[in-house]
Amino acid sequence: MNLEATMTVRELALKVPAATRVFEKVGIDYCCGGQRSLADACATAGVAVDEMMSSLEQVTTSPEKDVKSDFLTASLTQLIEHIIETHHAFTRTEIQRLRALIDKVYGVHGQNHPELETVRSLFATLASELEPHMMKEECMLFPFIMRMEAAVSSGRPVEIPPFRTVGNPVRMMMMEHEAAGILLKELRALTADYVTPADACISYQTLYQALDALEQDLHQHIHLENNILFPRAMEMEGDVNL
Repeated sequence: MNLEATMTVRELALKVPAATRVFEKVGIDYCCGGQRSLADACATAGVAVDEMMSSLEQVTTSPEKDVKSDFLTASLTQLIEHIIETHHAFTRTEIQRLRALIDKVYGVHGQNHPELETVRSLFATLASELEPHMMKEECMLFPFIMRMEAAVSSGRPVEIPPFRTVGNPVRMMMMEHEAAGILLKELRALTADYVTPADACISYQTLYQALDALEQDLHQHIHLENNILFPRAMEMEGDVNL
């Protein structure tokens, strides 16, 4: 497989699904920042391009199958169902769990670690944005995409959506993804890459581990939407309107 440093991060994530794990390890943004070239992304992350290319070649030749590669050929309905059942469900569950956990840790350690107050505030903002965001997708955008695909598959006319074109809500969802990405970066910087202090209790350690896991899941979640679902939906709509 021919990989070039001039390819965008998005192109590489689609061509080599296992590349997302490599990007995650070094802090390369492959969801909202996927339009940058690999060379630019490596420069920002402070990673040598040659080393990154070598790592990508290794996962390319690995016999391990990555189920994410199936999303390039799966139906849009199947992809949406996966996003809702896997990523939306996980995000909602973790938001509820982390709200209580952050309050607990802040109550015990906030006096000695004042940064926890900002962690709590940033997470509250993230949660307050993600919850209505997912609801809008599930109640408005996703149902239209699924109805559009069903109409195309059966040869029926595609309805005109209230938002005129799928590109309008897609742009809004991507802007909201970008805002979430900024908050995630702020949380990571504030917590020094989720490294707990020496006096951290089990709850403190659990909190940082959970925030780290939520960030990684959101990266995969946003990647599936920004780089696969949304472009395919807009392409389908474009083909219908030719």
